[in-house]
Amino acid sequence: MDMELNRRSVFALGAGAALAAGTGTARAGRSPEQDLPGFRHGYTQVNGVRLHHVTGGRGKPLVLLAGWPQTWWAYHRIMPALATRFRVIAVDLRGQGSSEKPRGGFDKKTMATDVHELVKRLGHTKVDVVGHDIGAMTAFAFAANFPEATGKVAFLDVLHPDESFYQLPLLPPPGGFTPWWFAFNQVQQLPEQLLAGRFRHLLDWLFANTAFTPSAIDEKSRRIYAGAYDTPDAIRAGNGWYQAFHQDIADGKTYAKLTPPVLGLASVLSHDQFLGALPNVAERFEVVRVDGSGHWLTEEQPDVVAREITRFFS
Repeated sequence: MDMELNRRSVFALGAGAALAAGTGTARAGRSPEQDLPGFRHGYTQVNGVRLHHVTGGRGKPLVLLAGWPQTWWAYHRIMPALATRFRVIAVDLRGQGSSEKPRGGFDKKTMATDVHELVKRLGHTKVDVVGHDIGAMTAFAFAANFPEATGKVAFLDVLHPDESFYQLPLLPPPGGFTPWWFAFNQVQQLPEQLLAGRFRHLLDWLFANTAFTPSAIDEKSRRIYAGAYDTPDAIRAGNGWYQAFHQDIADGKTYAKLTPPVLGLASVLSHDQFLGALPNVAERFEVVRVDGSGHWLTEEQPDVVAREITRFFS
């Protein structure tokens, strides 16, 4: 029991602190099993990159941004419920899923600009934004750089990179682990050589060690995520989000406090970190702890997450 609590507390330190022009319907890079009834896939060229997005529902536009090592599919369990109240726009970030995988532009300010240009192309001048993991960092940068285009914003389990990242521990306590993937993803070329065609091993380890209920991420979802990251280009692009942390930290120092209202949805791993950090970065905020969930909130506790998002953004 003590070893399990120790393992979780160490993860909290890492995850909490970290933690063709026009649109089309091409299906390159995704399988039919990723279709959701009532939602349509599209591709739009913005800011020099082609982004894949999945849209459905009616109401205020609500943008959903996922993180590593997932895709827009991370939201598939809550998108139907959200679509009853919102126009849902789930986006694969630059380098993610079925979006293009360029050689650069993986700092969160650039990726927020991608999203800003996308929503404008889709006809929206102001949107609400939800982000998880790397998506939460991008959502933060969106609200910081485009406050006039941001209604409200929600961060799931992770905030924007800051200098605390430089203090992450190297050695784990007995029976625990450090967020080693932060350092591993900084390495050039080696991750592609080790993981290409074998990414499922990494996924299974992460879900086993950072979820309270690993079985909540089902076989179909694991297969989708592994397929999305199994190629050298996909691994390189995902690592690029981490390799941009130095620039993200520098950019973060220039940001004023966020003016749009903020919801922090925190697992038990990140709750205390959210309570300590959000007063320093947001003018108006609330924090809700999602009990019974590790890092993968939308899949471990989808009903709670859908309810809180609906409440906050309605």
